[in-house]
Amino acid sequence: METRTARLTILIDPNKKAVFEEVCLRDDLTPSQVVRRLIRTYIEQRLGRPWKPGERPELPGAPSKRKASDQASRAKKAR
Repeated sequence: METRTARLTILIDPNKKAVFEEVCLRDDLTPSQVVRRLIRTYIEQRLGRPWKPGERPELPGAPSKRKASDQASRAKKAR
């Protein structure tokens, strides 16, 4: 289990939030537990394999941060 935490703030329709919280309550889960599970499932679907906490893999087909900044620099120079 992860030991450090970070905050994720989202905007959601109030009615959808109320229904989500009620469903979580009926399942005896907190909304945070459900969102963490959804995020982990999404990560593993994108990786195509199980993910371990602390792992920072490159996603298939995603540009690296360096490549993205290089492209931005080249675009500025072209103007």
